[in-house]
Amino acid sequence: MVHLISFALPLALSASTAFAWTTSTPSFRTSLPGMRPSTSTALLMAIDYNDPIVAEEFNNIQPMTYEEVEEELMMSGIRGSPDMNEMDLKLMLVEMRLMLSGKGKNSKEKKKPAKYSSKFEEAMWEKPIFKELYDGLKAKGDHNGQNVAAEYLNDPDVATSRYGKDYKRLLSDIVKAMNAKKEVTTPTITFKGFPANMGEAGCKMTLQALGEIVDFECVESEDFPILQGKVTFGDIETAKKAIEQYDGMDMGMGQALEIETL
Repeated sequence: MVHLISFALPLALSASTAFAWTTSTPSFRTSLPGMRPSTSTALLMAIDYNDPIVAEEFNNIQPMTYEEVEEELMMSGIRGSPDMNEMDLKLMLVEMRLMLSGKGKNSKEKKKPAKYSSKFEEAMWEKPIFKELYDGLKAKGDHNGQNVAAEYLNDPDVATSRYGKDYKRLLSDIVKAMNAKKEVTTPTITFKGFPANMGEAGCKMTLQALGEIVDFECVESEDFPILQGKVTFGDIETAKKAIEQYDGMDMGMGQALEIETL
């Protein structure tokens, strides 16, 4: 049985609005001009509002305005129905945050997707320094900053024209985070961007010229005629050499090689 929050809700809530989220499109409001709505997604989980974890998350959301709540939901592809009031949206956001954080009953451990849906999603998985920056914004409750960061990753030119003046420092931090190199502490690296016509053998031979290879995995990308995979060298110094020599190199395939440490 699902209970309502007894300590913080001033109004009785209808089960049809509190727990049956819909994907119909509302009138989009936002405090950041021009923020684009994304594909709608339904939240299907029911949560116990007497749970201390749920109560804590609800209290974190309470000070947020309707517009801030709506923005955060929209950036995750969640839309409420037009007749939902502010409290309904806040409850929806509680559920979404718990699901994403893995604290909800029906939440599952997040797994790296086989194919990324956006540049932002890719950066959250592949750029640990950017993820650290974004998580810092989230921890501070800077929802506008989170939205700016996500939109910048998906469309840098548009985001810069919209937020370049008010969020100049944040945009600069994002660029630095995206370009930051992770410290090499393992002999294993990932690669992406060698031409597919090299074949697995050619790719391995190229990397083997740098030093001993202990393990090698290579597949062709489903999106572009390029090779991607993972290689473990005999020592960390060889891994560093591979990153220094090949990361960012133009292989003539329309994109630079990406060589990163695990």
